[in-house]
Amino acid sequence: MILAEILKLTSIDIKDIPSDYLNSTLAKKPLEHIRTLMDSMSPYGEKITSVKGEVLRYQINGRRYCYLLESGSISLNRRGDGMVLNSERSPFIMGVSNQSAYGDRLYIRALEKSVLIRLPLERFNLLVEKFVLWESTCALLIYTSSRIFEHCTMIVQMSSYDIIKFQLNQLMHESPGFRANITAANYIKERTYLSRSNIMRIISDLRSAGLLTIEKGVLVELKSLPPKY
Repeated sequence: MILAEILKLTSIDIKDIPSDYLNSTLAKKPLEHIRTLMDSMSPYGEKITSVKGEVLRYQINGRRYCYLLESGSISLNRRGDGMVLNSERSPFIMGVSNQSAYGDRLYIRALEKSVLIRLPLERFNLLVEKFVLWESTCALLIYTSSRIFEHCTMIVQMSSYDIIKFQLNQLMHESPGFRANITAANYIKERTYLSRSNIMRIISDLRSAGLLTIEKGVLVELKSLPPKY
């Protein structure tokens, strides 16, 4: 139902969507549940606008927060090496699935100009109880954990080609504004342990085979990629 709604709004034929995307967790994003949560909770938080590259913390002065993404796109990064564990377009809510985590090992970074609602986590939990939003919260938690699990499984078990194939499909479904301002190589490098030379070699081979279009390093078009390299 969610995918059908997206296709209707964008006038995209399902035949034009790579099977890798259709089989990914991203295609199962629970938009209806996320909007239900955001509509109920937005009036109780603080609206902020973040510029591209701005870092947002989950913990401020000892208090934990979550973020409701109204417009734009953001990434979830690991402190220390900055690796991107997940990235999401609006609408989305970040900071709920890791509320029991000790310390402040993760942070959010705005991938483009984004509008968010910052809400104390304890208030989020109270509002879930007040408005009986358990089903929508559960759908959000399942999706979020599945996205991160998908990413972690991908970087430790797949071949270099499979990793790059997966990331290229993810990149094609980022917001147009973000995609136009990052090279395909940098996008993949930020999310994997692959070397830049390996990434560039495989991208170059795919480009020579006519399977993707790159302009000044930016991914413009991606066809359905073969299962093997």
